[in-house]
Amino acid sequence: MSIQVYGIPNCGTCKKAFKWLEEHGIEYDFTNTKEDPPSKEMIESWVNSLGSKPMRNTSGLSYRALGEEKKTWTDKQWVEAFANDAMLLKRPLFIKDGKAIMVGFRQKEEVMVQKLTT
Repeated sequence: MSIQVYGIPNCGTCKKAFKWLEEHGIEYDFTNTKEDPPSKEMIESWVNSLGSKPMRNTSGLSYRALGEEKKTWTDKQWVEAFANDAMLLKRPLFIKDGKAIMVGFRQKEEVMVQKLTT
């Protein structure tokens, strides 16, 4: 079993995640979402698993460039936005057995161990 990690290589949070995964002996495959953006179908399944709100990269320029109407968008509208600009996706995004299990890297240690190792 391998974990798939989606993000960008120069992202500080992604670097922390890679280091943590390596320190815990967890194999992972990395996909650079800037060079290889996920398909709309993939994003839709991720939103179905996690919801659109936790997947939003609210600190990025792409998010700030969106108008105020973003506050009222539905999950379907967010899927469309994520598919059009992968920089709107929070990083890193973890996929296990084809299902999105976690986004970001601010979980408690025991939560990360449970989600990423079992």
